[in-house]
Formats: sequence, structure tokens, C-alpha cells
Amino acid sequence: MAQDAAPNKTTPVNHRRSRTKFTQDQLKILIKAFDKNPYPGYTTKQKLALEVNTEESRIQIWFQNRRARHQKKSEPDEDVESSQEQDHLEEEVQSRENRRGRTNYTSSQLHTLIEAFSNNPYPGLDYRERLAKETGIPESRIQIWFQNRRSRLRVQRKREPDDEVLGQRQDQE
Repeated sequence: MAQDAAPNKTTPVNHRRSRTKFTQDQLKILIKAFDKNPYPGYTTKQKLALEVNTEESRIQIWFQNRRARHQKKSEPDEDVESSQEQDHLEEEVQSRENRRGRTNYTSSQLHTLIEAFSNNPYPGLDYRERLAKETGIPESRIQIWFQNRRSRLRVQRKREPDDEVLGQRQDQE
């Protein structure tokens, strides 16, 4: 395992996934769904993924990008904004019900992920796909695990100086 984790000089480690290009038919389906609900739940995104023959994570990104483009185009007045906030809150409650369940990892899966993280906290797509095959976890969940782990590490690093200051104050008292 440790040998696989070391980056090979001839193979790029952190290349990006190529841009997903949707056909006109696929776009019609996605736009129709977006017009109905710009914040679809996980089950809706899964159904759309099957319908347009792509991964759920690609559908999620498409909706994020579409919402961002829509927000830039129309800068609403405050009255419209407050009604949109209310609509968004209702949609948020509804989407929570449709949300993907929490991913539970076995101790062996965690061990593999932690070891991979210690070797490279920013793995490329190829490496994440290799981890997905090895652990049986979908690549999209592995990507999220790494994002969460990096975030947790940043938070821990920010707290360390505070912990040291607290310890010094307690020692002085």
C-alpha cells in the first residue's frame, strides 16, 4: 500500500476530472428539473443521474453551477429576496428528508483512508478511484472524506496555539 501511495514522477497525481458535457436532450431534462426545484434532494439527483446516464455527483455539480449562474444574473430586490429566503427554507427542509444517509466506514476502510491521507492529503482522481476499488467506497464519498479531513486538520491547527496559551495560563495560576 505505501508504495502505491508514493507519487510517480511520470504520472500526474492531481489531474482534474474532465469537464462533463451534456447533450441537448440531457440539458432539457436537467433544466426542466431545475425549473421545478433548484435544490433537489439526493433521491431526485439519483433519478436524474439514471435518466441522463451520468453520476449523481455530476448532477449535483450541475445544479450548484446553475444556481450560481442564476444568482449572478438576477440581483433581486429585498422584498423578492425575503420571499426567496422563505422558499429556500422550505426547500431545505424538504431536501433534508431526501438527503443521502450518513456514510459509515469500517475500521479497515478508515485505516486505508487515514494512511492515504498521511501520504497525500490532496489525492488526484486516479488515486481516489484506486482507493474506491480497494475500499469499496464510491469515489465521490472518498473525495468528500478527504475534504472533511483537510478541514478538520485546519481547525485542529488553529486551535493548537489557543490550547498552548490556555495551558500556560493554567500553569501560571
